[in-house]
Amino acid sequence: MKNDMLKAQTLIEALPYIQKFNNKKVVVKYGGSAMIDPHLQMNVIMDIVLLKLVGMQPIVVHGGGKEISKWVGLLGHESQFVEGFRVTDKETMEVAEMVLSKVNKNLVQMVEKLGVRAAGISGKDGSTLMVDKKYVNGQDIGFVGNIKTVNTELIDTLIKNDFIPIISPIGLDDEFQSYNINADDAACAVATAIGAEKLAFLTDIEGVYTDYNDKSTLLSVLTLQKADELMAQGFIGGGMLPKLKNCVDAVKNGVSRVHILDGRMEHCLLLEFFTNEGIGTAIINDESVLFEHETKDKEA
Repeated sequence: MKNDMLKAQTLIEALPYIQKFNNKKVVVKYGGSAMIDPHLQMNVIMDIVLLKLVGMQPIVVHGGGKEISKWVGLLGHESQFVEGFRVTDKETMEVAEMVLSKVNKNLVQMVEKLGVRAAGISGKDGSTLMVDKKYVNGQDIGFVGNIKTVNTELIDTLIKNDFIPIISPIGLDDEFQSYNINADDAACAVATAIGAEKLAFLTDIEGVYTDYNDKSTLLSVLTLQKADELMAQGFIGGGMLPKLKNCVDAVKNGVSRVHILDGRMEHCLLLEFFTNEGIGTAIINDESVLFEHETKDKEA
């Protein structure tokens, strides 16, 4: 009976969040270890399906960098990166598109197995992601795209017809050449274009720290002003810096909340979306209403 009461209390605790985000679009950027470990992968898919079944409108944007690197290696080549962006020659572009297509359809299959309809597309379909060539500090890194427009027509059609859109980050330029796109960039661009209420990044870290070596400095909530201060003062470095910049840009462009979550934690999406405690770090604009656990964090 005690266990049953705890389950009931959990459902009651989730109720206001279900009400708040009912019929709202939420984008999940799926990457990191949660894409590699089969157990974690299944947990993430179950979370996304549950979001759909309780009335949200999830859209998934996925990466596949580790799998691409594996296949590039099997072809006898070494993956090269410039400031976190994969150097993508013609052969690597072909490998990336092949791998991302395989990952995409595998995710669709997992969702469909749980009784919810999903449709896998790339940014090429319906000219959803149009790009121009990205240069890093003036350096040509090959077929890597910088998103210039997002056409939401296909995404909107899928949502309207009760599908979960699952998007791989491949785009087209004006000459209809394929380009690889950083999945974080793609997720932020999609979330902004469709007016998402939430954007959640699944990563291999717990969230944003003011001091990464001191785990007690994990921030539950980060306003735009505080995020800008931390970046300007050099507290944020490594791979977190471009990710946090993406999060800040998404909020500045209308996404209500961006979450950086530890995808290695089972059911991290449900814990963040539906519990009072929450996990990870939420990036919000300076005027957003805070939840209970965020208020405590800010006061601390």
